[in-house]
Amino acid sequence: MIILQVNDLVKSFGADPILSNIKLEVQKRDRVALVGRNGAGKSTLLKIITGQMSYDSGQIIQPKDVQVGYLAQDTGLESSLSIWDEMLSVFEPLRKMERQLRSMEMQMGDPAIIENSQGYEKLLKEYDSLSLTFKEQGGYQYEADIRTVLHGFQFGTFDYDTSIATLSGGQKTRLALAKLLLTRPDLLILDEPTNHLDIETLAWLENYLQSYDGAILLVSHDRYFLDKIVTVVYEISRHRSTKYKGNYTKFLEQKAERLALDQKAYDKQQEEIAKLQDFVQKNIVRATTTKRAQSRRKQLEKMDVLDKPLGDEKSASFAFSIERQSGNDVLRLEQVATGYDANEPLLTGIDYHVNRQDSVALVGPNGIGKSTLLKVILKQLPLLKGNIAYGANVKIGHYDQEQANLHSQKTLLHELWDDYPDKTEKEIRTVLGNFLFSGDDVLKYVNELSGGQKARLALAKLMMQKANVLLLDEPTNHLDLDSKEVLEQALINYPGTILFVSHDRYFINRLATKVAELSRTHITNYLGDYDYYVEKKAETKERKELANAAQQTATVTATTKKSEESSYEKDKASKREDRKRLRRIEEIEERLEKLEAEQQTHEEALCDPEVYQDYEQTHHHNEEIERLQTHMEQLMEEWEALQLEE
Repeated sequence: MIILQVNDLVKSFGADPILSNIKLEVQKRDRVALVGRNGAGKSTLLKIITGQMSYDSGQIIQPKDVQVGYLAQDTGLESSLSIWDEMLSVFEPLRKMERQLRSMEMQMGDPAIIENSQGYEKLLKEYDSLSLTFKEQGGYQYEADIRTVLHGFQFGTFDYDTSIATLSGGQKTRLALAKLLLTRPDLLILDEPTNHLDIETLAWLENYLQSYDGAILLVSHDRYFLDKIVTVVYEISRHRSTKYKGNYTKFLEQKAERLALDQKAYDKQQEEIAKLQDFVQKNIVRATTTKRAQSRRKQLEKMDVLDKPLGDEKSASFAFSIERQSGNDVLRLEQVATGYDANEPLLTGIDYHVNRQDSVALVGPNGIGKSTLLKVILKQLPLLKGNIAYGANVKIGHYDQEQANLHSQKTLLHELWDDYPDKTEKEIRTVLGNFLFSGDDVLKYVNELSGGQKARLALAKLMMQKANVLLLDEPTNHLDLDSKEVLEQALINYPGTILFVSHDRYFINRLATKVAELSRTHITNYLGDYDYYVEKKAETKERKELANAAQQTATVTATTKKSEESSYEKDKASKREDRKRLRRIEEIEERLEKLEAEQQTHEEALCDPEVYQDYEQTHHHNEEIERLQTHMEQLMEEWEALQLEE
């Protein structure tokens, strides 16, 4: 079922075209991504679809009963209510239904109504009907749904009576997304939903959206997120849209293949045209070959000439180099304590060692102190305790996510030239040109730039430093997908050492040789990329759970043995425990039979061609099989432990 269709949509701002003949289709349960460079018109298209912006021509077709939910980029929830009351407001129709049910229950206890058999029967039917509707619409679980979503967005430890007005901008943005998810619209439209989310929250959101009942249309620069969520990609480039099936990685592969095929077809046709034109030129005036030449000319006139493939739009082009290499020991942190309040340090007892040519991703929840740690290394914050040793010949370059090192009242040209006055204007312009600032662009003031342009300017300044150690705080923020890939390649080829903070898991996977997980009191080191880090974290959690289960089993076993050797009263207690154990064994055996049957159902489903050709269904069944297998293994461990207690 098609729930949204856009046909030949055109939008211009004045004489400047933004979107031309855009085509887009969203089916029920589709996960659709809009990708393209900053300024390509992605957010504009979302605003047009949601009726917040007009368009010049074309059609937007949508069934009347389709409910659409839209969250614009960096939209915060503004409300005078508490967190809990604001989330409850989503379910006001259910709460009204609940109040009606309570009222009916009161009426059913009224003797006057009970005596009126006809009226009482009618009331019972109305109550049964309303109860069924209430249950089907989630009336018995909406409070649990609220808690689940709030916990997922890291509000689990909050006092739900907290007023939203007192929260930070990032917290309000997360709450706006939480509220929208609770409304569960048929079509969920999200513009950069991953902004202000830490890695743990991103993982939760991915799992939530993968099982979402409705369709999703989103814009995001988070490539890991796109790979996990989307099944269809529309690229907006040169004002037009092109459709690709699959996730972001598949889109890149298909785009490259399509461009190569188009170029091959174009080259082949151009070669054919050249041969035909050459034949006509040489033979049109000869009496013996005129007819053949005229035939070739007609062939040329009838030919549908292919346009030259445009390929990719111009990309930034840069590389990071160093003046001289550092020693093998780059940074050594020993029992470091730092923060903004000397009486209450944010971080204490931090030990870590960075070697030459390490590429270390510093990860942890929002607010844990990642940026703070970078600042104390840069000596922008006081070292309250401990020691930081800098290696031989270390020269640090810093990228600040807030771009605080940029001067808003300077032009782009002088932003660089004032720092490097020995360079010629041509050299400065060349550097800026490599970062897509050309012509009169270099005479713009810094405060006129967009977030993405400021990010490119800050990277240009960083490149010119030729530092052998780079400290990067969220370097991919504000960059479009193409610029991220250029930055990644430049950093992969960088011969120095990198310590960086990022929520971009795709970026971490490509760049990191180590992942350092920060807590308030220590750093845990993982020798690998992001996927390796996630795998090892899961293994550690599983080992702890098994150890706890074994400890509990050992405790039960010891208690049972002690009871058997004790007095008559204790012997009775032991027998009770034994009966309890046997009941539990029976429960486990019954549960295992049911789980095996469920697993078999999913495995049989995977043999169905309609299922295994559908990525979403295949993914769902595989996840269920894996979940059931894990559950059965846990039950078997418990069953074996209980058998040993005989």
